[in-house]
Amino acid sequence: MINNIYLGFKFSFSYFSVLPINFKRSDDLSQQTVLASMLSFLPLVGLTLGIVTITIFLFLNHLTWYGALFSAVIYMMLYGFIHTEAVIDVADALYASHSGKNAYEIIKEPTVGAMGVLYAVGLIILKLAGITYLLTHNFLMEFISILIISRVSLLLLFKLHTFQSSFATQLKESLTLPYFIISFTIFTIVGSFLLKNFILLLIIGLTISLIISYTLKSKLGFVNGDVLGATLEGVEVLLFIGVLL
Repeated sequence: MINNIYLGFKFSFSYFSVLPINFKRSDDLSQQTVLASMLSFLPLVGLTLGIVTITIFLFLNHLTWYGALFSAVIYMMLYGFIHTEAVIDVADALYASHSGKNAYEIIKEPTVGAMGVLYAVGLIILKLAGITYLLTHNFLMEFISILIISRVSLLLLFKLHTFQSSFATQLKESLTLPYFIISFTIFTIVGSFLLKNFILLLIIGLTISLIISYTLKSKLGFVNGDVLGATLEGVEVLLFIGVLL
């Protein structure tokens, strides 16, 4: 049991970040406890990436906006642009569905279209600008809190949505209610220590994630990992703007 939770911890960082994680050949990552733990530790991935990003910024803060921009790019590199790539696929699928094509076939294609690239570039600009503004104006705890919230929101979406993806379905079935409640509670407490208004920001973030994911579902006709990744990016960008406003 403990070993499976530890494997889930490692699997979460291995899958959702580029931090170097090693596994043994004998490690079985398909067990339910491992997959449940993997999702449960997802907010911890956000917390860790946020701490690393801020540490880099504090080291480079004498460079002012350039140090903040550099740190913002590092943050996106730390999660391997895995969620940003999802924006490209979702945008391509949305435009394909408008012309009567099969959105699911388009979203699974290895190639990308012009509209997907343009939407991703627009999102990257907004995200980098938002993080740069947050860091240069010392909204450091707000930044970390948003990274936790965006990933907590994915836990909620895993509980609510039915997926047209075998791996996402397997993850959903693994994330039993006790795992969800424990993870949600722990990271709400952690976030409340970081930021006084964390719970309010959490409610807003969860609401945004529901609006984005159900809107995409209504237009695409399905939910998969790409939809979740695009939702995470949308939540972070909108919360960056919300905090700054």
